Amino acid sequence: MDNNRLRSAAILVLGLLIVVGGCFGGFLLYNRLTSEDVPLVQEVDSDEIIPIVKTDAEWKAILTPEQYYVTREHGTERPHINQYNKTMTKGVYRCACCELPLFDSEHKFISKSGWPSFYQPIDKKNVGFKTDRSWSQEVRTEVHCKRCKGHLGHVFDDGPDPTGLRYCINSVSINLVPALQKSDAANSGAGNSSSGGKK
Repeated sequence: MDNNRLRSAAILVLGLLIVVGGCFGGFLLYNRLTSEDVPLVQEVDSDEIIPIVKTDAEWKAILTPEQYYVTREHGTERPHINQYNKTMTKGVYRCACCELPLFDSEHKFISKSGWPSFYQPIDKKNVGFKTDRSWSQEVRTEVHCKRCKGHLGHVFDDGPDPTGLRYCINSVSINLVPALQKSDAANSGAGNSSSGGKK
């Protein structure tokens, strides 16, 4: 009689553990799917952006080793000593891989993070977003060029008004095309400038 009661109690406890464990596991899965997998910024679909696809060899031929590492292998450049961290020159920042306009100097601010920071892209349709779990336990939102999928950096929710966002971007993944002065624009006739040298 005592053995039967003991067996029944053990089965009851085991059943309760399975039910509680299943509920808790379901809660964790639901929380992970509904919070962590939703990027901080929603991507804007556009038929205007025609993708550029190249082989690794083709990218290596047009990019510096550091640009290739950051944009094609999702690397990160060193903070504080990169080219555009403190630059406040007026102009447009284009993708270093495909020259798509990505950020405007009007939206740049000094964040003290060590990397160039912007509170918004030049056009939401020019950038894409992806959930990134590659760094420790923190889930981040990766930012990439919509046209060539080149890795740019990450976006965080600790930026200034009006968006409250901080696009933390690697300098080597962008090229600054300075705004033309009025005299330069009059002499050139066309308001288009390109960055020289190897990208």
